[in-house]
Amino acid sequence: MKKIVVIGGGTGTFTVLSGLRQYPFELSAIVSTADDGGSTGILRDELGVLPPGDIRQALVALAADSTVLRDLLNYRFTDGTLKGHNFGNLLLSALEKVTGSFDKGVLEASRILAVKGRVIPVTTDLTHLRAEMTNGKVIHGEHKIEEYVWSEASNVKRLWLEPACSLHPDAQQAIRQADLIVIAPGSVFTSLIPNLLVKGMSEALQKSRAKVVYVVNLMTEKGQTGSYFVQDFVDLIEEYMGGRRVDYVLYNTRLPDQQLLDRYKKEMERIPVRFDKTRKARSMPYRMIGLNLLARQLSGQRNAADPLMGQRTLIRHNPARLADVLYSLLFVKDAEKYLR
Repeated sequence: MKKIVVIGGGTGTFTVLSGLRQYPFELSAIVSTADDGGSTGILRDELGVLPPGDIRQALVALAADSTVLRDLLNYRFTDGTLKGHNFGNLLLSALEKVTGSFDKGVLEASRILAVKGRVIPVTTDLTHLRAEMTNGKVIHGEHKIEEYVWSEASNVKRLWLEPACSLHPDAQQAIRQADLIVIAPGSVFTSLIPNLLVKGMSEALQKSRAKVVYVVNLMTEKGQTGSYFVQDFVDLIEEYMGGRRVDYVLYNTRLPDQQLLDRYKKEMERIPVRFDKTRKARSMPYRMIGLNLLARQLSGQRNAADPLMGQRTLIRHNPARLADVLYSLLFVKDAEKYLR
């Protein structure tokens, strides 16, 4: 059975895993543990646990098909002393306390939820994301970095983790054995790069014989990737991969409905990520795959089939389409239909 490793965190990783779980793959999700906002941040500060939020989303994506179960894991309390807390986050934090370690807690949750595949924290060392901005200011913490780049006229210059942390042995093994490694879409500076900053990650990627696929975001993000083209996303990811190059770049070619574009631009100052046609193909060592990757565009009402949708994101990748392309990239003959 072919082995696929998905690296990331947040909704983008959820989307990729949701599609891939329908195929007969041996799946492993390596997930960031640098989150420190919302319910996750409170639990981290008050209980001294590792951040469960991104891990929870990966578990939900790979859990047994049950709408009630998924709704339970994503349920957020709206009043009382638990207001703002997510049930799945509480469950993972409790399991960490009961089992004695975060990775054992995740493993136990995987058994309870009949997860297809493995969800692996990129590290079980307690660490925090740090960012130096182009104006020289240093910001501490993923959540504060996101807030700062949104509100201030300054971009991220460099990132690091403090204290330094080591790659989880199971993550290292999964990368070593993988046939395909997928870098999922997501907030580049706060969801993706924190995985690449973990000590041992770049070395593991360099030694892996797997092909590396990067799924580029659909939309830019203010303060992070506001003026980025597809190729700029790839350049940034490769900068933090420590010498390992991307083999395939998967990006969207279809514009969302104008009404949604106007809303994104007005409310979030986000625009579609476009391919830079001025760059010559020979300057890009990776293979480009441009397709319509948009999911059905929703009006914002809750979608029972996608419990993470809520009101947060309307422009999303199509999980089934992503999975179909990634499946084909494992087989040279099938891949040619996309590489022409």
